[in-house]
Amino acid sequence: MSEYILSCCSTADLSKEHFEKRNIRYICFHYTLGGTSYPDDLGQSVPFQEFYARMAAGEEPKTSQVNVDEFLAYFEPMLQEGRDILHVSLSSGLSGSVNSARIAAEELREKYPERKLYIVDSLGASSGYGLLMDTLADLRDAGKSLEEVRDFAEENKLKLHHWFFSTDLTFYVKGGRISKAAGWFGTALKICPLLNMDNEGHLIPRQKIRGKKAVIQQIVKEMEAHAQNGHDYSGKCFISESACYEDARAVADLVEAAFPHLNGKVIINSVGTTIGSHTGPGTVALFFWGDERTA
Repeated sequence: MSEYILSCCSTADLSKEHFEKRNIRYICFHYTLGGTSYPDDLGQSVPFQEFYARMAAGEEPKTSQVNVDEFLAYFEPMLQEGRDILHVSLSSGLSGSVNSARIAAEELREKYPERKLYIVDSLGASSGYGLLMDTLADLRDAGKSLEEVRDFAEENKLKLHHWFFSTDLTFYVKGGRISKAAGWFGTALKICPLLNMDNEGHLIPRQKIRGKKAVIQQIVKEMEAHAQNGHDYSGKCFISESACYEDARAVADLVEAAFPHLNGKVIINSVGTTIGSHTGPGTVALFFWGDERTA
């Protein structure tokens, strides 16, 4: 049996080094900033610090998903090498990219009937999607078959929790997620919305919390309420942040204190340029394995 390939989109928001270390391939989304088009290439073309500074200064990036032709060009060389592929997509609740991947896969299965090409909808995003990929790499490295890894992803993806908060409502207003009036009052009252990913892969507002310190404490309380085995949680924990590392570090410190059996330290990544184009700076996201998302 040929060695198979684990693949995802750049929107899994791991570092380039992490992807390479875990032998996970990825295909890049795209965005336009200042009239120039760039690949969402993990901060290589435009460093994250510059990207978020330009957004804070008023530039508004526009994103575009991977199309069918790009998926065809991405998958086919791997199939030509005699490799099978498991590709896990950004949540269908946020993007239609999974449909493009499925159309490309169907076409390529007819051309390469001896090869296997599976597409899984992660129902996740950012480094939560990345934590799913990291776990799948663990299974692959432990000797699990392509089908076993695919089945694990399908059966467990809703156990991957995604909790987000933002201290800057500017781009939530611009994106139409909240009204201008709500954004004005929220900013004046220092309201920080706490959101999570539901069981259909949509980002849903859950609570309105006043003050950064309070929302940092509350996001950790959500992990305490939902993590597998409670305070005995022994899995990995990832965080992603958009130009607010100190806030992310404050969350990580609380998590490491509350969960002494973590599998390593909390890993902090940057929110990538695709997801970050919609959140803007000031967002912290916390990801861990827990009970199943049912709503």
